[in-house]
Amino acid sequence: MLAKEFLKFVDASPSPFHAVKTSIEHLTAAGFTEIFERDSWSNLVPGGKYFFTRNRSAIIAFCVGGKYQQGNGFSIVGAHTDSPCLKVKPRSKREKLGYMQVGVELYGGGLWHTWFDRDLALAGRVLVENKDGNFDHKLVHIKRTILRIPTLAIHLDRNVNNGFSFNNENQLTPVLAQVSKELNKTDGSENTLHHPEMLQLLATELNVTVDKIRDFELCLYDTQPAALGGLNQEFIHAARLDNLMMSFCALNGLLQSLDTLADDSQIRVVGLFDNEEVGSNTAHGADSNLLEVTLRRLSLLGAQGEVSDLWSLDQTWVVINTKESPFERAITKSLLVSADMAHSVHPNYVEKHEDQHRPVMNAGVVIKQNANQRYATTSISTLLLRQFAKKANVALQEFVVRNDSPCGSTIGPMLSAKLGLRTIDVGNPQWSMHSIRETCGTKDVDSAVKLFTAFFEDMASVDARMPKV
Repeated sequence: MLAKEFLKFVDASPSPFHAVKTSIEHLTAAGFTEIFERDSWSNLVPGGKYFFTRNRSAIIAFCVGGKYQQGNGFSIVGAHTDSPCLKVKPRSKREKLGYMQVGVELYGGGLWHTWFDRDLALAGRVLVENKDGNFDHKLVHIKRTILRIPTLAIHLDRNVNNGFSFNNENQLTPVLAQVSKELNKTDGSENTLHHPEMLQLLATELNVTVDKIRDFELCLYDTQPAALGGLNQEFIHAARLDNLMMSFCALNGLLQSLDTLADDSQIRVVGLFDNEEVGSNTAHGADSNLLEVTLRRLSLLGAQGEVSDLWSLDQTWVVINTKESPFERAITKSLLVSADMAHSVHPNYVEKHEDQHRPVMNAGVVIKQNANQRYATTSISTLLLRQFAKKANVALQEFVVRNDSPCGSTIGPMLSAKLGLRTIDVGNPQWSMHSIRETCGTKDVDSAVKLFTAFFEDMASVDARMPKV
């Protein structure tokens, strides 16, 4: 059951950096080779399997079909590695009434009340100076509970059950420890930015000395492991389902399609981007040049003569030593599946869903549509997806938001507009999106993986039957 594999994946991925690391482990085990953006890609070959990262929080993996020729299309699944969380502030040291606290900043649009009374810890990236003066990127994953945001007793707030309200700056500050003489012992170095005890814990975890820690990006996470739930284990209860679930399914769809790579004429791509929850407008987000530059470079594979990749003048891309750019032709033969979790109908809040569009967990992958283009789905991209679902024997559901409700969005519309790329927005249905602990269906993991596998395997043949519009 893939659901059990997902539990391991999400537990090992408390931050985007860890999600990329876990993805790399899956890819390298399947024979993928790491490449780098700064290097030439002239040695890539048909049948090759590659990946590269940007910021170590976003990753692109791709496979070149054995029958690929210049101008052929791309089969792309895009998802994201980040989730709403609390991040440690640049100056996090807080102390009040004998308690050591850690200043945190809100990342994304979380259901912040769910972070109260949870067993919290830290994970993320630490930049460390080596003995030779060079700097290393190291990941830290503290697995024991060290932080907590306690609620106020009902005896001191009798009206709390009429509405739990709190100030995000004052009341959402986690407690690290109680000040004591023992805790106040230091090695003589005073740190005014962060509690020395917290830095010492990081140093111990990384097997370095505190003075070698130069900076870090740390987030808080819930230490409770992901679990199967429900009488028949039909549910997954976990943090970060949005969107590590679809990241996991995209990767596994690509890996399960490898047996047919030799006969494919497309390039198969999985893009897992960072910062979707805050708008994607970063160097490693979907609104950057990451996917476009990748596709443009890949479109040059198989060029005759020496190719010096691309250069840009007045926003016009020029290919050196070729008569025309194959990129524009390739885009018209491509499809992006924007994979981000969807909203399952909730039995206690049925009225929040449109009457005829109520996705249910364990009943198939959801196609998300919106007339105002908050999702990038079109009739053409829907028709394409239905062919893959038919081959994979995967059920599909539809979601449309109510007219009296706002609609969220995904990386789909921005990439579709940026690249002129046919796109469809899909996702597995879930409850409690953006909670510290969310719920989805176990069967839907297999459904999404089967759908993505069929997409990677059959995109070229199915697209050949589509109208040229």
